Amino acid sequence: MRMATKTEKGSRPVKQMAAPKAVSSRVRAVRTSTRADKSSPASTQNFMERLPSEVLIKILSYLDASALFSVSHVNKLFHQLANDNVLWNKLYIAEFGKNKKRKPKCMQELLLKMATVELQDRAPGYWKRLYFRTGATCDRNKWKRHLRLISCHTGLPSQTERALRNLRVTWELTVSDKSGHEVTYEPSWSQFCETSVTLCWSGGGCLPNYQQISALQLHGVRRVALSCSSLKKPGWRSLMAKLDMQTQAKNMQVIGQDRLVELKLLQPGIIIGVWRDQCSVAFVMFTLHFHRLVERSIQGSSTCPYMEPTVKPPLDDIDPEYGLHGYQLHIVLHDSVCEIMSRNFSQLFCRRTQICDGLIQLTAISRADLSQHTPLSGNITLPWRCEALQGAVENCCVMSLTLLDEFKKPFWCASSPVFMTLEKTPVSYDYDGEHFLIHYQDSDGQVKLKLVWMKEQKQFVLISLVVYVTVFKVNEHFTRDY
Repeated sequence: MRMATKTEKGSRPVKQMAAPKAVSSRVRAVRTSTRADKSSPASTQNFMERLPSEVLIKILSYLDASALFSVSHVNKLFHQLANDNVLWNKLYIAEFGKNKKRKPKCMQELLLKMATVELQDRAPGYWKRLYFRTGATCDRNKWKRHLRLISCHTGLPSQTERALRNLRVTWELTVSDKSGHEVTYEPSWSQFCETSVTLCWSGGGCLPNYQQISALQLHGVRRVALSCSSLKKPGWRSLMAKLDMQTQAKNMQVIGQDRLVELKLLQPGIIIGVWRDQCSVAFVMFTLHFHRLVERSIQGSSTCPYMEPTVKPPLDDIDPEYGLHGYQLHIVLHDSVCEIMSRNFSQLFCRRTQICDGLIQLTAISRADLSQHTPLSGNITLPWRCEALQGAVENCCVMSLTLLDEFKKPFWCASSPVFMTLEKTPVSYDYDGEHFLIHYQDSDGQVKLKLVWMKEQKQFVLISLVVYVTVFKVNEHFTRDY
């Protein structure tokens, strides 16, 4: 009995020591199993993703438009849920159904459709697109009223720049290479002037080789106002220009250069700066005239540009033999930094006997009338900048021209970089400086500006300004037969 007791007493400690080891091994097994579960594909799903879609939709229903749009960029599941028609229908009614100021005219018709058509019958994202489209329409209609304020000097809406900024309009450049690859770029900088805006896309090593570019496309983009700064906001694209580089290369013209870049004029309003002795692009620059710029930037489609409506001019009861009369010219010379000259000329005319070679001549500044000669406030240069580099090409600037007809309506509008050449002229008794010529030409007409460099004053003087409009344009516009 004593031995048995000793055995029992001796065995007890052994059992008491073994129990903790068993428990410890079970704990390790559980931990190992937990780590294995975490590494399994099923356990990698986020807790939110494992919730039923009904619960997730309920959670998303508490978000506003900006938050819901941001959530749609998380993953495919949330993109699908955030496009739910029920969610966006609720936001649409809250934003436009009860707000009288933003309530569109077609709201009653939409409410009737909603009563008869199930929301699920619509394609996913239908009410999301309708929400943004209706908001954009309301803002556009608001700014249409502001665009009715016309400047008496330019004949253009006086609040064009303000309207573009408040409508959150920007521009994008799409570059296609010969392999078919396309890349879209945001502007590096923009400069608004009195009647135009200059846009520049700097290379920075991102633009393809100049010889590899096959096409350029310029789109105006109308962005939606959302409070999600880290994301690219939704918007609508309007095609404004499309250039086939193979075709443009035939008529391309070098308009100037400095020690770093060479400027190539593709067509009026568009230049490419190419690094000298290289084929890489330094920058691409577009100059856009304000005439219908808001409409061209937002009312076209991604593949088709905005079509300007045909407006028949009032009947001109003046005898055609009398010629053109009552025209008004507004011209601005500027660079990418400041304004060089801005002048307005009224009561321009051309007698029928003065029409020559298919061109109608309108003289704004006569070479023979010294009282009309105008000094310029700056030099003729075109500054540029690309990343950390910058420079200025001499004898180049930007010209913005607005010609109004006798009814004070824009008749011919042009904005483009131009260049100045040294002109060989006979001896002048009025000016002893060097004479220069700026000659601009497009399908609608020509502009010739003659300048003299006053060496002592270190200043240019504009001594002649003549505008030539094609007879074809006048006859087509006024149904004439000049």
